[in-house]
Amino acid sequence: MSYSQISPQELLSLKQKNPDLALIDVRTPAEFGEVHVEFAQNMPLDRLDAGQLKANRNGHAGEPLYVVCRSGGRSKMACEKLVAAGFDNIVDVAGGTQACEAAGLPVVRGAKAMSLERQVRIAAGAMVLIGAALGFGVHPGFYGLSAFVGAGLVFAGITDTCAMGMLIAKMPWNQRSSTAATCTR
Repeated sequence: MSYSQISPQELLSLKQKNPDLALIDVRTPAEFGEVHVEFAQNMPLDRLDAGQLKANRNGHAGEPLYVVCRSGGRSKMACEKLVAAGFDNIVDVAGGTQACEAAGLPVVRGAKAMSLERQVRIAAGAMVLIGAALGFGVHPGFYGLSAFVGAGLVFAGITDTCAMGMLIAKMPWNQRSSTAATCTR
């Protein structure tokens, strides 16, 4: 089994024909609170429980479940997770919320939040800089911190997973309460 992909324009057309269309946004609650597609429900990737989601779809399990994130990376991971859990009608929204907004889908705007990707770049850069500074000024063993972060970034690039991103997603500043935690469609 696999999942399919749809453009934001196609999603809008389908939503106009089916007001009960189910769209889940797998970004952090803080990112979701900043801007999200009007009819999306927030289910952060790090807390996405496929079994619970399946149970909450009350008779709608055969209908497509659309998945979106910021730009497409996390939604693909969520689609793979859902397909592995036995979902058979999963659709990834190409380009994410950014593409949806550009295509004219209705969005809700809230308080500005820093994207998870930007937080990861700041944390990784700070750790490399600290490791280099401590290696130069305190003890050469601290260069290992910079090497460890570099190796982690290479691993993240190769596997398309990011342990640092998953950890940062769980930080309190990324945990604003989400408006909808269950998908009943």
